[in-house]
Amino acid sequence: MEPPTKKAKLVSDSIPSVLVCGTGEYTTGFTGEGGSTSDKKVGVIGLVLFDLRRRGLIDRILFAGTNGKKFPAIREHLKRGIQDTYKEMDITFESYPKDDVECDREAYKKALDNLKPGDLVIIFTPDNLHYDMIKDSVTKGMHVLVTKPAVQLLKHHLELIHLAKTKNVLVTTEVHKRWDPIYADAWQKIRTYGDFSYMYSYMSQPKKQLITFKQWAGKSSDISYYLNSHHIDFHVWAMSNKAKPIRVIANGSTGIATSPAYDIKTEDTITLMVSWVNSSGNLGTAVYTASWTAPTSDVHSQQRFFYMGQTGEINVDQAHRGYSIATDESGYASINPLFMKYSPDANGYFSGQSGYGYQSIEVFVNASSKLRSMPFLSAFEYDNSLATLNTTAKVTAILEAGRISLDNGGKAVKILYEEDGHMPSSLKIE
Repeated sequence: MEPPTKKAKLVSDSIPSVLVCGTGEYTTGFTGEGGSTSDKKVGVIGLVLFDLRRRGLIDRILFAGTNGKKFPAIREHLKRGIQDTYKEMDITFESYPKDDVECDREAYKKALDNLKPGDLVIIFTPDNLHYDMIKDSVTKGMHVLVTKPAVQLLKHHLELIHLAKTKNVLVTTEVHKRWDPIYADAWQKIRTYGDFSYMYSYMSQPKKQLITFKQWAGKSSDISYYLNSHHIDFHVWAMSNKAKPIRVIANGSTGIATSPAYDIKTEDTITLMVSWVNSSGNLGTAVYTASWTAPTSDVHSQQRFFYMGQTGEINVDQAHRGYSIATDESGYASINPLFMKYSPDANGYFSGQSGYGYQSIEVFVNASSKLRSMPFLSAFEYDNSLATLNTTAKVTAILEAGRISLDNGGKAVKILYEEDGHMPSSLKIE
């Protein structure tokens, strides 16, 4: 992509500043062990924001973590991986806490104080922190993009729906599979296949991720919240106004994470079996499985699903797109530039704007900017196009019900609904 015009570079109150809460692998490509060895070596969020600023779509960029002493290494990492790789890519950002502060768990609050209502907050932190960060951001009038799952508890989800409506701000979940052209096409076809009958999904990451996630794995979240949330969101999205989940039973596999090599008290693999009811009264069954103890393979993340409706079925293998490479350094790999294209264009500029990892962030920025410039619009107008809080409560209900089932020996958990029959209201162990 060619550089933006000088006019686009002008700083204006009409374009928002962006605070990123979280400085880990997905935001910066930096982990506790240094640069990431996954397929996201320079991260996603930071790179996209630096490019959006280059294009004149956002103003200031702020990062908030808990350990300020990491920031010098993060800046050096981003300089090597982004500034030295792409033309005209400015990687400057404001950081919280200061570089000499080893631990400040409320640094994001100081960063929020340096934003204005209508600015944007992107949250990529452990799941248990989402609720407070969203609440604090919305209270100050910020638009929020939060990594999946939005929150861990249904009662928190419902509370935040009300708060976002009161403040008329956009709060949406970053579920980039909605922008994958294959998943988007599958969604359209599923909508035409009649009543839902059966769905199976699987998503995994290799064992080495247990080291990357050691600080929070099994303490503040589990692999179902982290990975099953992708396909559960897709399924809930595809079933909008067609079917709803009513009952969840969960089972877990153990033995690897708890071994001396990792010493993490958590499940290796979690499977949720979910009963659905179609608006016709017909029943359907979904099985969602997620694991973070897979062996190293040709992809960082295995991810696939099978869907069967009453008049059609779909198989999607998201991990294998018929594109593979082999090098002396890294061996054989199946790659997916449809998610993020990291190679520069012929002129040296970043050229990954068409990737669905990029698009899921840009769409949020554009939607928030429109609301910012047209305050008479309702944020709920995006319910049909984005994963807003108002349309993803069923996702949270399924995930929390799964955790409750696991913690109660695999007992079934019912999902109860408000009188309208559409919004989940509570969960009940059978």
